[in-house]
Amino acid sequence: MLADELRSLAPRETRWFAMDTARVRAFADATEDWQFIHLDEERAAQTPMGGAVVHGFLTLSMLSAMSYEVTEGLAGFASSVNYGFDRIRFVSPVRVGSNIRGRFSVAGVDEREGALDVHWDVAVEIEGADRPALVASWITRFFLE
Repeated sequence: MLADELRSLAPRETRWFAMDTARVRAFADATEDWQFIHLDEERAAQTPMGGAVVHGFLTLSMLSAMSYEVTEGLAGFASSVNYGFDRIRFVSPVRVGSNIRGRFSVAGVDEREGALDVHWDVAVEIEGADRPALVASWITRFFLE
């Protein structure tokens, strides 16, 4: 049963994702958030950040791509959707050019008719950093086959 498999799922981490200038620029264009702190390295270097940083919401949005890796190989569900967050904290800025990865742990599974709500404890790590970029309590709904 998928619910039991999810409950016993060991914590998983994803591959590293490059947060390069092209990805940051594409996100800025898609969201119309062209704040210089994300796009102008020279000007951003004069701020307390010390250089250009990735949008926090871009870092957060990478959870979607990361979750596909975490749930790869699970069977018994037709699709899944983002159901929401109980908590999100942006702990450390991600410098443009850094790599990030997700570390996912199942905190709980609520069974519903035809679906499962999976509660994930998620940390997005920055390669070479001691502190995560963000931590979140995320809920995804899996629709059963």
